[in-house]
Amino acid sequence: MRVGCFTPLLSQFPLAKVFEKLKALNITTIELGTGNYPGDPHCQLSMLENQKQLTEFKKQLDDNGFSISALSSHGNPLHPDAAVAKGFADTSKRTVELAAKLGVPVVIDFSGCPGDSDNAKFPNWVTCPWPPEYLDLLDWQWEKKVAPYWTEHGKFAKDHGVKIAIEMHPGFVVYSPETMLKLRSIAGDSVGCNYDPSHMFWQNIDPIKAVRVLGDAIFHVHAKDTQIYDYNLPKTGVLDTKKYTDERNRAWIFRTCGYGHPYGWWKEFISTLRMYGYDYVLSIEHEDTLMSPDEGLTKAADFLNEIMIREQPAAAWWV
Repeated sequence: MRVGCFTPLLSQFPLAKVFEKLKALNITTIELGTGNYPGDPHCQLSMLENQKQLTEFKKQLDDNGFSISALSSHGNPLHPDAAVAKGFADTSKRTVELAAKLGVPVVIDFSGCPGDSDNAKFPNWVTCPWPPEYLDLLDWQWEKKVAPYWTEHGKFAKDHGVKIAIEMHPGFVVYSPETMLKLRSIAGDSVGCNYDPSHMFWQNIDPIKAVRVLGDAIFHVHAKDTQIYDYNLPKTGVLDTKKYTDERNRAWIFRTCGYGHPYGWWKEFISTLRMYGYDYVLSIEHEDTLMSPDEGLTKAADFLNEIMIREQPAAAWWV
């Protein structure tokens, strides 16, 4: 297992400078955004039509000793506005095609969220079973929107030798281990999850126990923490809609690794991932509003690299 970085937090720098900064932090694996929600200028889908650009991009990676853990196209391909949905879906599809050309095994995405009818303008995230029309809506969303899209897109990814890693996220139909496994049962084994423990914490789901639930459905891992503020939680509950920058009044905020949960927790988390067969990348995603991107990245890299050095499994003495 190794530490990587999701590079939109370094979007103000050219790729050569990104390599320089990450090497100084002992990171040589990157996750690149290709469009939709993650803005990231470092990886252009135009490479699909430009072989020279693609060749030069590969050479730049190789010359600097970097590999790509995943391409990310987080979007809402189920958006009720057909034009918006098509834009998200086209980017996701082209990202799969680019991943295949680059030999990148994983593409990260959101599951999406439909509206409440074919005439809806905005997504409708169902979070409760009553009044009963909410369950009727949820059944309609999964049967008419979620299943058709993800059955087709899962097959498209599998045909290209690429896995889709869904990030379980509020506002979308897949936000928990249960909904993740439901989608996987529909879309097939080319669809799994990008496991971000920070999104488990705010839902009061133990991320370590959830690793045991998800098992081999974990294709990629984001390294991000969450801090719960017990003095705000009784007032707001976990479904807190205040802006992330309103840190004083929110029930929880995202934190740099180690600032929400201590060293020992992260050691057990990494060990449990290994126990269940995950031996890939911990990709640092910076969304800590109390730290600059440079501070958050540096502290997360130092914190995780120390664990990686101490926790690398040794060869068994009896072999």
